[in-house]
Amino acid sequence: MSDEESIKTRLKLRPVAIDTYRENVAYLHRECSVYRAEGFQALAKIRVGCNGKQIEAVLNVVDDVCIVAPDELGLSEQAFQRFGEPAGQLVNVAQAEPPLSMDGVRRKIGGERLDYGDYQAITSDIAKGRYSKMEMAAFLVATGQNGLDRDEVLSLTRAMLETGVRLSWNEPLVADKHCIGGIPGNRTSLLIVPIVAAHGMLIPKTSSRAITSPAGTADTMEVLARTDLAPESLDRLVRMERGCLAWGGTTRLAPVDDMLISVERPLGIDSQGQMVASILSKKLAAGATHLLLDIPVGPTAKVRQMRDAMSLRKLFEYVGDRVGLHLEAVITDGAQPVGRGIGPVLEVRDVMQVLENDPEAPVDLREKSLRLAGRILEFDPDVRGGFGYSIARDILESGRALAKMHRIIDAQGRQERRLEPGRLVFEVRAERAGVVVGIDNFFLAQTARLAGAPMSRGAGVDLLNKLGDTVEEGQPLYRVYAEFPANFEFAREFTRTRSGYSIGDAAFLTKTHMEF
Repeated sequence: MSDEESIKTRLKLRPVAIDTYRENVAYLHRECSVYRAEGFQALAKIRVGCNGKQIEAVLNVVDDVCIVAPDELGLSEQAFQRFGEPAGQLVNVAQAEPPLSMDGVRRKIGGERLDYGDYQAITSDIAKGRYSKMEMAAFLVATGQNGLDRDEVLSLTRAMLETGVRLSWNEPLVADKHCIGGIPGNRTSLLIVPIVAAHGMLIPKTSSRAITSPAGTADTMEVLARTDLAPESLDRLVRMERGCLAWGGTTRLAPVDDMLISVERPLGIDSQGQMVASILSKKLAAGATHLLLDIPVGPTAKVRQMRDAMSLRKLFEYVGDRVGLHLEAVITDGAQPVGRGIGPVLEVRDVMQVLENDPEAPVDLREKSLRLAGRILEFDPDVRGGFGYSIARDILESGRALAKMHRIIDAQGRQERRLEPGRLVFEVRAERAGVVVGIDNFFLAQTARLAGAPMSRGAGVDLLNKLGDTVEEGQPLYRVYAEFPANFEFAREFTRTRSGYSIGDAAFLTKTHMEF
């Protein structure tokens, strides 16, 4: 083929301003000669290449020349940025070969046990963008439905860790903390990090965004400061302030985890094996040497029975021990939300009240944060066992934690605009008089999500009553905030026939679990 003929078979690259959220998507016009000649079909995977670069993408076919013309290839924002070639560049387009690692996914769907090589191949192909979201969903459902034994979890953890960078702080003790989730509110990390950092221990806290909850640590911290920090900025910040509260996605720490989360979130999937691999791969990639794990237990928590919590703790300890991570897991009370606010803005309010030693601060959030921070401080060989709590309390009450938090916020990039709770508000009221004997964590989390959290930072639920409180008929139990009318109506309709609160006799008060 002559050079002139070769150029005619190539297409001009065009960026398409569509956010496809962690999925490479390409666009061809239906009248494109390459589309007709190659026999492409919509949702097929194609390979785009030029100048030694290659990228695979899911194909969308369009009929509008305003999106792409017949002589152009469009790439979504995600794909265009990843490909790294300028608009107008001539590119080759061909059918993409299916990733060989899909054979392992099919075997897992059939109930087989996979080995380290299988998980390494799968995660490598996912990291390279060779899996569509449909194929990632198949992998997630297969591992969730058929389960992973402890050695498979170890293999998946190691494989996910290898897909990205691994930070090194060149210090013998790098602390981290993680909660497995399932409890709304529970924003202890925003208190633990400034307390531990003020003590002088290194605690580079990197977090994922919410999967099935109304807010994750990164979602909440973004109300106060930037969390999308470049690796060099993160390194400089942590060495200067001894801590951070950042999103792990921009630092390429176990990036396959973030790609899988982008599929888990809309599907509402959060299986145990995937969860353990996700948490530990991220913590190891962030350079942690010591990890404190919070496992809440309660009738509507993610973990509902003490025996299940003990089993999960053993799994974490098994994998942590084999990847060289000092891990301690504590089982905590998951009978109700922690704090009053559920949703980014409301949770930030609670956190700042605790840091400012406000007498109106939620007592449960303050006490849990101090206990967890105390356990982390006891990783320090200079802190005697049992003295961590009192040290953490002194750091908080002296104002050192608040000062450290403000320095971390400024170093990460303080948000200029102060966010407020959503302007649309309604209250959910008690249907009868009595004592609050049960609170449904999942129901309240779902209410906050329907109200728009975490995407709408001001959306969420503000609790006015907790377990053991006495209420009168018609008394407000909680307020729901929304920023958009559609979300407001979704949440109001969801709570029209149920409140998520059980009201009865104090003798039937939900049992709590606490083991520090």
